[in-house]
Amino acid sequence: MVDARGRRLAGALLALALVAPLPGMASTLATQSLDGGWQFRLAPGDKHAADHPAAAQWLPATVPGTAQTDLLAAKLVPDPYWRDNEAKIQWVGLSDWQYRSTFTVDAATLARRHVELVFDGLDTYADVSLNGHKLLAADNMFRRWRVPAKAWLHAGTNTLEVTLHSPIARLQPWLLQQPYALPGEFDSAFGDEPEGKQTANYVRKAAWQYGWDWGPRIVTEGIWKDVKLESWDALRLADFHIAQPKVTADAADLQAQLDIHAAAAGTARVALRWRAPDGSTQSQDSDIALKAGDNHVALPLHIAHPQRWWPVGYGTPNLYDFHVDVDMGGRLVASADRSTGLRSVELLRQKDRWGKSFAFVVNGVPIFAKGADVIPQDMFPNRVTPARIDAMLQSARDANMNMLRIWGGGYYFDDAFYAEADKLGLMVWQDFMFGGAIPPYDKAFRDNTRIEAIQQVDRLRDHPSIVLWAGNNEVETAWESWGGGAHLKATQPRAEVQRIEQGMRELFDHTLRDVVATQSPGVPYWPSTPSSDYDSKANVLDDGDYHYWDVWSGKALPPTAYLDVTPRFQSEYGLQSFPSLATLRSVLEPSDLDIDSPMLRAHQKFDKGRGNQRLLMYVERGYGKPRDFAALVYLSQVMQAEGIQLAAEHLRASRPQSMGSLYWQLNDVWPGATWASIDYYGRWKALQYHAKRFYAPLRVVAIRRNGQTQVSLVSDRTAPFDAELRVRVLDMDGNPLWEHTQPAHVAALASTPAGDYADAQLLHGGDPRHTVAVFELLDHGRPLSRHLVYFEDAKNLALPDPGLQATLSADGRSLTVSARHLAREVWVDFGEADPDARLSDNAFDLLPGGSVTLRVESTAAAAALRRALTVRSLYGATASTP
Repeated sequence: MVDARGRRLAGALLALALVAPLPGMASTLATQSLDGGWQFRLAPGDKHAADHPAAAQWLPATVPGTAQTDLLAAKLVPDPYWRDNEAKIQWVGLSDWQYRSTFTVDAATLARRHVELVFDGLDTYADVSLNGHKLLAADNMFRRWRVPAKAWLHAGTNTLEVTLHSPIARLQPWLLQQPYALPGEFDSAFGDEPEGKQTANYVRKAAWQYGWDWGPRIVTEGIWKDVKLESWDALRLADFHIAQPKVTADAADLQAQLDIHAAAAGTARVALRWRAPDGSTQSQDSDIALKAGDNHVALPLHIAHPQRWWPVGYGTPNLYDFHVDVDMGGRLVASADRSTGLRSVELLRQKDRWGKSFAFVVNGVPIFAKGADVIPQDMFPNRVTPARIDAMLQSARDANMNMLRIWGGGYYFDDAFYAEADKLGLMVWQDFMFGGAIPPYDKAFRDNTRIEAIQQVDRLRDHPSIVLWAGNNEVETAWESWGGGAHLKATQPRAEVQRIEQGMRELFDHTLRDVVATQSPGVPYWPSTPSSDYDSKANVLDDGDYHYWDVWSGKALPPTAYLDVTPRFQSEYGLQSFPSLATLRSVLEPSDLDIDSPMLRAHQKFDKGRGNQRLLMYVERGYGKPRDFAALVYLSQVMQAEGIQLAAEHLRASRPQSMGSLYWQLNDVWPGATWASIDYYGRWKALQYHAKRFYAPLRVVAIRRNGQTQVSLVSDRTAPFDAELRVRVLDMDGNPLWEHTQPAHVAALASTPAGDYADAQLLHGGDPRHTVAVFELLDHGRPLSRHLVYFEDAKNLALPDPGLQATLSADGRSLTVSARHLAREVWVDFGEADPDARLSDNAFDLLPGGSVTLRVESTAAAAALRRALTVRSLYGATASTP
């Protein structure tokens, strides 16, 4: 007799057997990793050898990696994140580097019909030689390079050599001879490129490495992804893909698509097996005829009543596991696995009373996109571990986000990123890697990019999380609206300008669009962000997506200006803040913690370091003069959080006119003052805690403007329900002034207007400087959402001493915070005892007499946390309060 536990174990083993090859049944494709045993040095004759003689000697190297991280490991360059050390590492990206490794090849490998050398990523201009024979000249960081190697291998020890050329040094002489330079992004702060003569436009390399307004300039070189030797005989299974022509609740009509490179013509048997999310299994076998060379095989398969993949908040992100075996002559010759989710996705573009919509529809359900833009997590991609990826994505989900946009100035992330997004139900808007600079128009550049795009789309297309491919970040609007484009149009012949424009149209409207349509037709394509898909100009309010930067950048308008714009989908907007003091202290001396410190300016990349003064201006304009530097750090985060909350809630309340809010930006690439809501170390700023509330599935939104407060009930639920709206008005000492409760019907997938209140109606004679209105959505008396409205700017409020008290539990895992009087923006931290401690909530308001118990996630002992505990609020943060 088998008990329930035994049946579960037996079922799990059977399911595993259906997706994993049995022992002895491995694919005949043999893979030999070549990541180990590397050395590197400055290339012979490099001009920097005189100043860096130690780097001209052979040194240990790590692959995957970069010359910069290898030099850091050898202690030949300083940490570029520390103070102003960024300048001291610039020479590395201006040098040429030589890497070499030896590896052993056995007779069995040499006996194979095909032996190929595969580089998953070379950064960027690289000459590859095997045993003295040049095999490859690479010129694209984002491509995989595969070359036949058998003719140059021999039994025993073989030598592989890679020479990497500085992209700046290689391109600059050519560029300086051209009649003009295409408009780029950010000029180098270190004098290695003349102003307005940026080489980054002309090479397929990560643009952010050349410096951005949130990160340093570190132009990497290296073997930045895996290297391997692959050998095979009869055939190589180049790709296994589950295409999804039609997925509905009733049926999924799919295709198992195999790309097979066969050594000779013949017949093969394909055995396809799959396991559903509930553990059930199915299989089907097919015989196929192969020709010598490349074969594309499409095998239809049907799944009734599929367990579909849903974005977080709308259902379970179900995943199917598919396994394929290919047999020839009764012998297994290839196998592969894929995990994917079955879903339909549409970018809804309909004319309506506001213009033309821009909305994501998944499995027939229109979804308001809630999230942020994502940049690389480190200047050195090899330092980004799966644990760091998982933590960032979990933070996004914990903050009730359902979409992340992968920004086009970085790189296509590792498979681990998208696999985790699949599991968490996070939708991914994926930019192609163009970051704002105008690309060259020549056909060779487009052809290089086409191969890159095919490889990347093929690699990522089975991830159900990817719901959009976008051609670029801000290239279209840069050409139309920024100064560089205007200058070039005014100074170059019309024929040349037309060639540039036609080249961009060819690349983004045809080349990349065609790749997506051919390789992944079930996912929408969008030519640029922002764009109207060429209906009109880019970055317009009534068509397509929108980037809004008149707050912070441009005119530096106050956050209330967010209420003046209601785009169809806002894919960029942001406010800066400092990271935590602990984060700043990790890269600065105590004496550097001053707003005018050159070292602090070195970690502020906006407007050549002048961004700190803009940050101070925003703080003082809204909150007053900070009492000290610690208060400035705190107030900068409060300002950022409250400003972005205002924008996000305005967008959510404007549904369906607006159907998306992606703020800039989720994460950081280094420790500095940026727009991020999670800093370089993964620490949540105030904005991330606010996002957890303003992106909640149910939200009562109360927006006060010009003496009127409009209330909306925002719901991401797929079913309507009835509740109550309660309005309370009290002074900051807790004395009630007015209360009103009314029935409220909350519509599904909608923003429902619920009231419009004049100040006089709410205040009832109360002092606007000392009064707060509380709007609550209640379900049988249980609060579902709460929103506080103040009647003056924060700096003008008569905030009382809140009398905050905080009690940490004996085990240090819960903290109760209470307030006698109103406390605005309560912030709890544990300082150096555990700067990575995470609380279930933070940066919150407490009503008079209110209390909250928070969960504490920390590795520190309770006693240490108790000693370091700090609780602050807006009261006392400025020089004008006690």
